[in-house]
Amino acid sequence: MVRILIVVAASVFLGACASVRREPVNPVIAGWYADPEGVVFDGVVWMYPTRSRPYDQQQGFDAFSSTDLVRWERHEDILDRGTFLWIRRACWAPSVVKRDGRYYFFFAANDIQKDGEEGATGGIGVGVGDSPTGPFRDLLGKPLLSEFHHGAQPIDQFVFRDADGAWYMFYGGWGHCVMARLRDDFTGFEPLPTGETFREITPGGYVEGPFVFVRRGVYYFMWSEGGWTGPDYRVAYAMGTSVHGPWTRMGTILEQDPSVATGAGHHSVVNVGGAGAEDYRIVYHRRPLGETKAEHRVVCVDRLEFDEEGRIVPVKMTPRVK
Repeated sequence: MVRILIVVAASVFLGACASVRREPVNPVIAGWYADPEGVVFDGVVWMYPTRSRPYDQQQGFDAFSSTDLVRWERHEDILDRGTFLWIRRACWAPSVVKRDGRYYFFFAANDIQKDGEEGATGGIGVGVGDSPTGPFRDLLGKPLLSEFHHGAQPIDQFVFRDADGAWYMFYGGWGHCVMARLRDDFTGFEPLPTGETFREITPGGYVEGPFVFVRRGVYYFMWSEGGWTGPDYRVAYAMGTSVHGPWTRMGTILEQDPSVATGAGHHSVVNVGGAGAEDYRIVYHRRPLGETKAEHRVVCVDRLEFDEEGRIVPVKMTPRVK
């Protein structure tokens, strides 16, 4: 197994990109992948998707890195499986952050169906590593979160650091979204300002896949709606003034285009502008036309733009380039 880590300063990243085409060719990586999180570490764009395979074959993750959004380097098997003894199947939807020089890899595993299900430990786990490719070792020796709160299946976590340094986790499947504040060492949770440890924040239409980012002081809370196996999978969003809301639903910004692809959803947003500039991209999966198998999803990248009032302009999916 070969691992390649490219680390450059943001200025070098921008300089390199100026001399090459920066418009990705969709899908940007080969193979069936889904639920991608995009993130920039030290000027390099990293992408962490789900291996889109039958559940029992989803027992690990690959990462991808790029300095131009066009050429992507694959880094295989980034989990140290010898330390995650509780993983059985259904490893989904990574969220990766950097804290104090180390990298933390959050993900869901085992597709648990209820609390205390016999022989079915699972939920949201966290690994730690010294680089964006790990290898990520189990931080706790067990899931970080293995219980249901407010009806939310413990999957699809997104980890967000607010301006004051506090870390939050947004997560939840089965039509419920929950937010919680992480301890600074990521070993558990602490109460929110409301006194709750787990607060339900489910917006209308929510199914799964929450994501939060901030632009020009405005908070954007995003999620996926519809059925993940069907053509109507899509992304909607709300706007707010803080990580705690209140949130105002704004509408749908990514959905199927019968001339391009269907089932477009479970996304992330990454600003590749660097050095205070803005160049936002939406990283998401979609289903190629004619594909009907649930696992047949591909990862794509398109521009994310805003109007003068900060609202997100509906995304135009770029077609596959043959």
